[in-house]
Amino acid sequence: MTKNLRNRVLLVLGVVVASIYFAFPAQKRINLGLDLKGGMHLVLQVNTSDLKSEDKNDAVLKAIDILRNRIDSMGVGETVLQRQGENEILIQLPGITNRDEALALLGRVAQLEFRLVSDNPNHLRKALEGTIPAGYILKNLKGDANEPIILEDTIALKGDAVSDARVDFDSSGFGQPYISLQFNTDGAKAFAKLTRDNVGRRLAIIIDNEVLSAPNINEPILGGKGQITGTFTFEEASILSRALRHGSLPAPIIIEEERTIGPLLGKESIVSGIKAAIIGGILVFAFMLIYYLTAGVVSNIALMLNLLMIFGIMGFLNVMLPNSPLVLTLPGIAGIILTLGMAVDANVLINERIREELQNGQPIKAAINNGFSKALKAIIDSNATTLIAAFMLFQFGSGPIKGFAVTLTLGLISSLFTAIFVTRTLFNILLELKFLKKLTMLSFFTDTNIDFVAKRYYCYALSTILIIGSIFILAKKKDAAYGIDFAGGQFQEYKFEKPIEADVLRAALEQNGIKDAIIQQFEKNPENIIVRTSGDTYDNVVSTFKNVFPDNVFEILRIEKVGPVVGKNLRHRAVLAIIFALAGILVFVGFRFKHFDFAAAGVIALIHDVFVSLGIVVMMGREIDLLVITALLTIAGYSINDTIIIYDRVRENSVKLRKKPLADIINISVNQTLGRTILTTITTLFVVVTLFLKGGEVLNTFALCLMIGFIAGTYSTIFIASPLVLAWQKK
Repeated sequence: MTKNLRNRVLLVLGVVVASIYFAFPAQKRINLGLDLKGGMHLVLQVNTSDLKSEDKNDAVLKAIDILRNRIDSMGVGETVLQRQGENEILIQLPGITNRDEALALLGRVAQLEFRLVSDNPNHLRKALEGTIPAGYILKNLKGDANEPIILEDTIALKGDAVSDARVDFDSSGFGQPYISLQFNTDGAKAFAKLTRDNVGRRLAIIIDNEVLSAPNINEPILGGKGQITGTFTFEEASILSRALRHGSLPAPIIIEEERTIGPLLGKESIVSGIKAAIIGGILVFAFMLIYYLTAGVVSNIALMLNLLMIFGIMGFLNVMLPNSPLVLTLPGIAGIILTLGMAVDANVLINERIREELQNGQPIKAAINNGFSKALKAIIDSNATTLIAAFMLFQFGSGPIKGFAVTLTLGLISSLFTAIFVTRTLFNILLELKFLKKLTMLSFFTDTNIDFVAKRYYCYALSTILIIGSIFILAKKKDAAYGIDFAGGQFQEYKFEKPIEADVLRAALEQNGIKDAIIQQFEKNPENIIVRTSGDTYDNVVSTFKNVFPDNVFEILRIEKVGPVVGKNLRHRAVLAIIFALAGILVFVGFRFKHFDFAAAGVIALIHDVFVSLGIVVMMGREIDLLVITALLTIAGYSINDTIIIYDRVRENSVKLRKKPLADIINISVNQTLGRTILTTITTLFVVVTLFLKGGEVLNTFALCLMIGFIAGTYSTIFIASPLVLAWQKK
């Protein structure tokens, strides 16, 4: 064994050992995203509109500190809490089990005030008649009586005087919960003076502009303690006491975006993702083995190492960076599955190049070396364009989408290493051991001689019709084409113990005032119900379930809510991601091939693929959401690969066949690469179709869009991109 080969083998073995060490045990090395282990993703807006300009920045920072203390009191680990933009706060609560409690605790301003109640009956009488005396405000006391009371406008004592708040129970036989307050030093003095000076009067206790109680001051309270009584449940008293204990928020909080994933859906997503990965992997491995025989075995070993490396790199980063934001999400699993199909592309390119060298009479060792050398440039170029799309996804996407971009990037990097370095090392080992004396492969689409250029006008017409049709359907549907990610609204999914009738639920929701509810039920899982509404209807929907189906136990699978501001922002970022991705690909291809017409033709073909995919998806009744945008960017990054392979062959043939016209060179190049163009699409479709059928409902539209886009991309590569180069060359 030569020194060079020995070093290559040692490096590969080192990568294998390191990948195994950092990848396993997976439950300790790989951090799961909220969509896999359940939890809440919130974007809160601090409404600083009523604050002075100099207080607005401090208000957001103070809110973050208070919210962090409140979250810590919930006992949730591995939380994320960070400022986002000017006045937004991003919060991630993994494994949260009580959504209502979390929202109540985080969204509560907890602005505590003590105000004296006017003991002048004339003040109350005038206020009820519509004339509120100066210096007073009219309120209603919380409770069944809803008693009207008139309060002094001046706040006697604020909540910042409180140092602690706990839940206690009264000593009567009913055990009614109340909130016990402990004042700080200055607060105790102020409260003592307030009660001493106003013995016999009532003192209203107000939280967030709501009068909870107004007890009578029977005697001075000098011990620095007080209590808030009211018609509390224990849960309400507990949430309120924790909010008071950590201080009031400086401004009201608006929940702009919520994505709550129940643990059941997370488990189902993991099972579906693993099942899709296994089935897709078996199909790809079987195809490579049957079609390429010995070369297929080599490719399959490289593919298995590719998967191991992805998890190894993720584990390494999580070990080296304990606070690493790198997590495995459901779209991330889709990215790994998709990477499996994309990694095959490089192996197909290499194997097809080796086949050509063998057909040209090269000995097997020279054929392998030349095959790798000639395929290298196209492999690097095609992976670079997909990396551009992945970068834009990471830059403009949200949490789960970033997870897809990360796993796709890791997969592409590892596939470059395995396809170029590992497979060559394996071939060299087989040659060194004299196990490889011939290399037999099956062969499809050989020696084709189709005049693709002559059919360009028919294809231009067909593509124009498809694009116009797509634009028409998008314009016709307008906002109805968007999912809640972009249009705003609320998405609720529940799983019942027994199937329910959607029509019965629809009628019940209408009776409860929810007129715009869209209810979706699946034939395969009739116990699952999806409710889409334009506003926040969670409380109303849950109460309807309990009233109409009292004996049918249900569980929250996911709740997603996007406000109009966030929806508009997400839509804007999605458009920017697509524009920047296409621009990046345009610049890269133009630079690599030193011809702007090559790059522009390729990007026009990509725009064609994006519009066709988008139009057909909407035409099939699916909505445009973040995962569809992810699919479109993936299509853009992937479809250009086949175009680059043809361009690379055109560049190569332009040197060999200088005297031939460009039309002939393009036809020859497309025919020479036709087999690998179709094969790479077929192998990638293996995993995408598996993802569509077995990947679960969340990824279904994503996979459908990829299927359409990859087929459209193969068509546009052959019939649109290359002929466009010819059309511009003549001008």
